[in-house]
Amino acid sequence: MPPADNGRTPAFMGGVRRPGPYERVGFGGKGGIMGGVRPRLDRSKTCPFLLRVFHKIGSHHGLEAFAVRGKEPVDDELQVYTWPDVTLRELADLVKDVAPEARAPSAKLHFRLIYPDKTGKNVMTELGQVTSAKRGPDDDKALSTSKFQTGDLLDLAIYP
Repeated sequence: MPPADNGRTPAFMGGVRRPGPYERVGFGGKGGIMGGVRPRLDRSKTCPFLLRVFHKIGSHHGLEAFAVRGKEPVDDELQVYTWPDVTLRELADLVKDVAPEARAPSAKLHFRLIYPDKTGKNVMTELGQVTSAKRGPDDDKALSTSKFQTGDLLDLAIYP
C-alpha cells in the first residue's frame, strides 16, 4: 500500500509533484478552469500585441462597418497593447478610462469578436458581458479561451 500523500514529493520524482486526475485543465480541481485558477502568461517575458477595440454607445456596430479592411470606424477606435490572456474585466477597466459612459454604475459592456471566416468574410460572435459596478460570470473570461487570434477586432457596445 502506498504511503499517504503528506504534501511532499518523493525524491525519485525529481522534486516535481505530478498533478492529480482532477487538477488538469477543464476539471474542477485546483488547476482546472472551473476551480477558478488558470495558468497565467508571464507578461514580463511575452511581447504584447495591438488589439483594436471599436466602441459605440447604445448598440454594436453593424458587420458592414468592418466589411472592408482599412475602412473601419476609426472615430470609435481604441488601440490597446495587451496579451492573449487579457480578461474582459481588464478590457472594461481600460475602456472606462476613455469612455465616461462606461463609468456609470449601471453600465453594461457587451463584447463581440470580429474575425474572418474561411472565405475571408468577417463574422461576429459574442464574447461576453461585463457590468461596470459588479462582478459577473464573464469577468474572468480571457481572450485566449475564445476563437481570438492576433489581428482580430473587438466590437464593444456600451449601454449606460
